[in-house]
Amino acid sequence: MEEWGKLASGETVERVTISGGGLTAKVITRGAAVQDLRLEGHAPPLVLGFETPEHYERHSPYFGAIAGRFANRIANGHFMLHGVGYHVDKNDHGHCLHGGRKGFSERLWTIEDFGESHVVLRLDSPDGDMGFPGHLIARCRYEFADKGEFRVTLTAEAEAPTVCSMAHHSYFNLENGGAGPVTGHEIMIAANRYLPVDPTLIPLGAPQPVAGTKFDFREMRRINTYDTAAAYDHNFCLDGDGRVREVAQLWAPASGVLMKVLTTEPGLQLFTAPDMHVEVPGLEGRQYGHHAGMCLETQIWPDAPNRPDFPNATLNPGEVHAQRTIYWFSHV
Repeated sequence: MEEWGKLASGETVERVTISGGGLTAKVITRGAAVQDLRLEGHAPPLVLGFETPEHYERHSPYFGAIAGRFANRIANGHFMLHGVGYHVDKNDHGHCLHGGRKGFSERLWTIEDFGESHVVLRLDSPDGDMGFPGHLIARCRYEFADKGEFRVTLTAEAEAPTVCSMAHHSYFNLENGGAGPVTGHEIMIAANRYLPVDPTLIPLGAPQPVAGTKFDFREMRRINTYDTAAAYDHNFCLDGDGRVREVAQLWAPASGVLMKVLTTEPGLQLFTAPDMHVEVPGLEGRQYGHHAGMCLETQIWPDAPNRPDFPNATLNPGEVHAQRTIYWFSHV
């Protein structure tokens, strides 16, 4: 563990490097973010990131961080829970995105435990944090297991009823580390349904079939096959019973790198960053432009606290919110 740098507040950001199974990651305490991720035999980084804490503070669109207390959006920054209404921070077109302006991705987490191939980080979120009820303790465990396997385990416990859905928010580029767009990548998502959204990205209603639409990724195809702009920021509705299962594959033909996504979660948000323009250089001086990376965020569905027909996001005292996602990499 090392002192990596300081935030504008003077607080110190720590960093730890872990490795195993042909993978190496650098993890920072700001946002519990994966700053860098490398695969043996493939020189560029697999994710987008920055070289300084200052750039994370001023320019990061959640690079590598843990989004929460509720990942994705809550419409109008309001929800009802056990008959009580709550107003949470509005930071995106009048809605709450990723927990608000000072969500989990903006906080300093504490390293509780680390070893050669794992690290565990903890965050205490007080009652009323960004408007959310109940004191909550969140933990993030990153670890390398079998060859090419990067595990992300997120857990949370609360002292009063609340809502909770966290997500890992890395931007992946399996070809050139973000020096060029991911539009040449091919993707498969094992989902028969997705959530249509309004112009502010709030779900319009019930899930709709992907068949016959640009959202049909049930077979591997280029990300921009049916949409030359490759503009995706949508939740795909996954089948399953809460056990870990494979839900997606991402393939970069130019580099030969394949990533499989396995998760316990009911949703997968595909975000292709079509409007990305980062003013400062990223890892190793790369300039991140349109489609420099894409996110595959495993999650509970957006606006679930307001939609009783969506998967449940309520966390009550005595319960443990737990999700597990595995990103498995190989170099063909």
